[in-house]
Amino acid sequence: MNPYIRLDKVLGYTFEDEALLEQAFTHRSAAKIHNERLEFLGDAVLGMVVADLLYQQFPEQPEGKLTRMRSSLVKGDTLALIAKEHDFGALLKLGSGEMKSGGHRRSSTLADAVEAVIGAIFLEAGIDAAKDTIIKLFASRIEKLDPHRQIKDNKTQLQEFLQSRQLPLPNYEVVSISGKDHAQTFEVDCTVEPLNTSQIGKGKSRRQAEQNAAKQTLEKLLNE
Repeated sequence: MNPYIRLDKVLGYTFEDEALLEQAFTHRSAAKIHNERLEFLGDAVLGMVVADLLYQQFPEQPEGKLTRMRSSLVKGDTLALIAKEHDFGALLKLGSGEMKSGGHRRSSTLADAVEAVIGAIFLEAGIDAAKDTIIKLFASRIEKLDPHRQIKDNKTQLQEFLQSRQLPLPNYEVVSISGKDHAQTFEVDCTVEPLNTSQIGKGKSRRQAEQNAAKQTLEKLLNE
């Protein structure tokens, strides 16, 4: 049985080239032909389409609020939730090491797969088809958006948590940068000195890696 058949309804789109869809779910640990380039493409398409949707739906809102709403929709956490809702993890092709370490549940890997699928649809059928899929995947979240709600990022939330306990602010340090210029991966260490805690966050930019490191640090502190 074709494992991808159920995606037709989820995506509102049927691939003519199933190999392209399979590539969108292939992690770089599994094969030479993997989803990183499709992810790069899908990231750009998603950002542009969501920006257009918000621009049309909220004609009275200024740039700052549109930017915050867009960020809340296209951030890795949201993409990972969408992937989990539709069990994208079961379709991922991973190398043995990634599989053993739980790669099919890893939020960053799931988020990358969503972007790669969008990139694959754009590549095969163009912007209108990609837009239809994005609307289908994000419709319920777009409907719930409140432009007046203050959306605090992970670094802000961590900072406020530490300040409320009269603790010093965290220190962020880039520990590594890997990959080619168009697809770099940053690793940032977030350290809270008095608490003797340190968490590594990864991302496609320094800012994204810092945000992920802050999120992991806050989660650790809240669970202690």
